[in-house]
Amino acid sequence: MINTGGVNVSSREVEEVIYQINGVSEVAVIGIADAYWIEAVTAVIVCKEAAVITKEEVLAFCKERLSAFKVPKYVYFIDTLPKNPSGKVLKRSLRKQFGAMQEN
Repeated sequence: MINTGGVNVSSREVEEVIYQINGVSEVAVIGIADAYWIEAVTAVIVCKEAAVITKEEVLAFCKERLSAFKVPKYVYFIDTLPKNPSGKVLKRSLRKQFGAMQEN
């Protein structure tokens, strides 16, 4: 659960919308600490091989299907999501990695 602007957002709900985008292989939606929003909804996406997806496409797709406060504030593309030995996505690692990027 992500607390953005005092409203709870289910990361799974946002992930399910992003999975509908053609070319998305995997996605993790996390909350990153933000001075204004408390937590900023952030999407970390792995594209399918040879697929080209832009941040603008992701945001436009989400704006059509989600309430404004659920649309990601940040979108990042990476090669692979960090996972534990059983295959669960390590969202804590993603928050640490991309939260540090927002501090700079």
